[in-house]
Amino acid sequence: MRYPSIIHHGAVTGVTGSCHQLQMDDEHALLIDCGLFQGAETSPEGRAGAAKLAIDFSLDGIKALVATHVHIDHVGRIPYLLAAGFKGPILCSEPSAKLLPIVLEDAFKLGFSRDQKQVERYLKLIEQRIVALPYKQWFTLIDTKQLSARIRLQRAGHILGSAYVEVDLQYPETGEKKRIVFSGDLGAPHAPILPAPKAPYKADVLVIESTYGDRLHEDRRSRRARLEKVLEHALSNQGTVLIPAFSIGRTQELLYELEDIIHRRALRASAKTQPSASMPKASKAPVLDWANLPIILDSPLASRFTSVYRELDQFWDAEARARLVKGRNPLAFRNLLTVDSHQAHLAMVNRLVQTTQPAIVIAGNGMCSSGRIVNYLKAMLGDERHDVLFVGYQAEGTPGRQIQRFGSRSGYVEFDGQRYDIRPHVHTIGGYSAHADQKGLVSFVTRMTHWPSEIRIVHGEPQAKALLAEFLCKCYQAQGRCVSVAVPELL
Repeated sequence: MRYPSIIHHGAVTGVTGSCHQLQMDDEHALLIDCGLFQGAETSPEGRAGAAKLAIDFSLDGIKALVATHVHIDHVGRIPYLLAAGFKGPILCSEPSAKLLPIVLEDAFKLGFSRDQKQVERYLKLIEQRIVALPYKQWFTLIDTKQLSARIRLQRAGHILGSAYVEVDLQYPETGEKKRIVFSGDLGAPHAPILPAPKAPYKADVLVIESTYGDRLHEDRRSRRARLEKVLEHALSNQGTVLIPAFSIGRTQELLYELEDIIHRRALRASAKTQPSASMPKASKAPVLDWANLPIILDSPLASRFTSVYRELDQFWDAEARARLVKGRNPLAFRNLLTVDSHQAHLAMVNRLVQTTQPAIVIAGNGMCSSGRIVNYLKAMLGDERHDVLFVGYQAEGTPGRQIQRFGSRSGYVEFDGQRYDIRPHVHTIGGYSAHADQKGLVSFVTRMTHWPSEIRIVHGEPQAKALLAEFLCKCYQAQGRCVSVAVPELL
């Protein structure tokens, strides 16, 4: 076999279950991510509900795992990896090192045991395995006469701590050198809070995600204006806006944008002059009281992540840090209410169902397949006063995708075997995806000084992968460059 070679264990027939094995030589391999499959992707055949948790590939020679970021579809199978006998270190960025134990504690409780002693033993093991790497610094993995291997993490701009991975390989006996880059999940260039990703200097082989490889996001200003318009329309019905959101990344971006909308509304209100006494007073509809609008974060996990985001503000971008300097706190503002206990959660659901006080609820999980958002949906889908707002990708086979697809057609969704008619307005603002769009993905390649000669496209639906591949090939042709673009199948 010719080395290096890449074996894909996930995220090649869809957008979840990221797991890629870089075989560096006969004896040394590196694993990039080990994530859960979600929705209809819980099996390589696409059978919703099929078990896809146990590690079904050999761990021989795998010396380390690199976690590009802590989303569950990239790290959710780490407990199963350890159970299968993996003994190596878990390499990740410094922010991810703080977030990963929180994610894996939750995964362990859901998949293995809630016994506190077992949880504590497991977390101690995780913390012993984690090696936190600073961004931009090379870390030597292997240094022998046959192989020299080192890795470097660079900011990916997707969520706090996210990274793309550069792997430098040298084979002293042959003099061959290769640089392989794994994109992980790349962030949108103008996303809130985090700096935009910068393209690497070079890559010989690139493994790149393609979640939004077939579309473009709207720009941030129009996206925020549309968010404000959707909220204003929805809340004028004196109902609740339900936003299913992932606990890390999307939730913090939403809080950041909501704080800014409320801040701007307050400035606008204070700048208004009183109408002249000679001017007739026009009749107006009731004005939404933005200053006292409750923003309800109903997710203990999201609250924990938000606290870590606040602690690690040195990793924020310049705009976000400037707001802190001005005395604003985008992730802990006055309107924000957090709901922790299950009892308080149920009380909040009942309160919002029974009252006509406008409110915005952000609750997990992002694809409506479990979590507290399900109780809100069960209680509110039958009432047209309420609205459902999707701001992130909904995988095929998830309730979120069903609501998104059929909600505008008086459809229904099933939870726990029971049918719920969808009467609220259903909105989608795709620009709030934490993923780069087609332009961002292509720029990641074309802004390299030395373009890769081989590109493998993963982590996307078939159309997204096909269109991204087509567009990249056209870019290479326009520059008179050669490239091999592959869309791998699950191996």
